Amino acid sequence: MNVLKVSGLTKNFGGLCAVSNVNMELNERELIGLIGPNGAGKTTLFNLLTGVYEPSSGKIELNVDGNMKSIGGLKPYVVTAMGLARTFQNIRLFKSQSVLDNVKIAMHKNIKYGTAAAILRLPKFYAEEERVQREAEELLKVVHLYDKKDELAKNLPYGEQRRLEIARALATSPKILFLDEPAAGMNPQETAELTELIHKIKEDFNLTVILIEHDMSLVMTICERIYVLDYGKLIAHGNPEEIKNNPRVIEAYLGEEI
Repeated sequence: MNVLKVSGLTKNFGGLCAVSNVNMELNERELIGLIGPNGAGKTTLFNLLTGVYEPSSGKIELNVDGNMKSIGGLKPYVVTAMGLARTFQNIRLFKSQSVLDNVKIAMHKNIKYGTAAAILRLPKFYAEEERVQREAEELLKVVHLYDKKDELAKNLPYGEQRRLEIARALATSPKILFLDEPAAGMNPQETAELTELIHKIKEDFNLTVILIEHDMSLVMTICERIYVLDYGKLIAHGNPEEIKNNPRVIEAYLGEEI
């Protein structure tokens, strides 16, 4: 079943067409790769799907309770509330806040007390705060950062900051997780651990995951289907075996069969 459907999606910046007539579908509990050369329009496509940019034309539809609902042009916070979460190519954390607080902040939309309960410190306030604390700690255990929950985010090594970003995205209770170059800057061991983590959270959280990535060993290992962009256009779509042997993909991006 489709959880997200994109039809004829286009984004123009003045005279530049960054994304051109893209069609794609994401299904429940799939792990999808989005690859292509630098400047191919991959992050722009992510920005369109997550509400950062408004489409110039085309449709983005999200499955909401069995009905496909148009979400193109909605604000990012609205899209997030509907179940789309993402990480960014450049890490975006509250670096002067603790690791735990970074995750708790992302859970604000699920807090079930009002202003009065917070000001008056009613029992509901304390019950909700305890729940948020408990759930945030559980997410940190998932990404193996529980023992660093009280450290400042800026003091984490690069690979752990990436994992914290994933935990924060999971804290919004998504049904689709967008990962923008999650392995960028990681060493081989960190990449191997990340590969395992992505597969685990996809299964454990019943997520659809789509990732932009240049590490082809990661992409070919975990992705079930792959879309390939070049100059803003989709040039190929298929399983990893089909993609790595596609002459057009080899010419535009891979350089040689892998």
